[in-house]
Amino acid sequence: MSRVGKKPIPLPKGVKLTIGEQLQVEGPKGKLSVPIPKGVTVRQNAGNVEVQRDGDNFAALHGLTRALAANAITGVSTGWTRELDIIGIGYRADVKGRVATFTLGYSHPIEFFLPEGVDMKVDKQTHLVLTGHDRQLLGQVAANIRALRPPDPYKNKGVRYTGEVLRKKVGKAGAGGKSGGK
Repeated sequence: MSRVGKKPIPLPKGVKLTIGEQLQVEGPKGKLSVPIPKGVTVRQNAGNVEVQRDGDNFAALHGLTRALAANAITGVSTGWTRELDIIGIGYRADVKGRVATFTLGYSHPIEFFLPEGVDMKVDKQTHLVLTGHDRQLLGQVAANIRALRPPDPYKNKGVRYTGEVLRKKVGKAGAGGKSGGK
């Protein structure tokens, strides 16, 4: 029994829904569409959106559709944010328009194009705040930025999500010089 799918989604003021082949959600931040699979129906009543299924074999799609619809409604009304930190000496970021430039210890700066619908602010050159109305796109952009220089487990340098806890590995032990032997 899907517990996620049963929960009604409150509809904030200023959000318009159009139910058809897809659920079209329109709000002050933007416009999104959520696919409605066969076996799942979406209804709007009394300021809430309810997702129902035709049988138990649609349970997984029931919860998925409800979660995607809730994310779309939240996105077009309040939006989503993702924060990243750049840690390392000389590592920094700068944004001009839709192009973000990263200096991450490579021999060249990296230019990263921000897709339409995702905005980036840089605080103190090392703290990035990504905002957007599409949660999936925002998470993918954040993951792509993190992949430019993933956190190093030995020195803890790199790009990481704010609040991400990393396990620092211990380096090679030894008294310097060659190991093993006589």
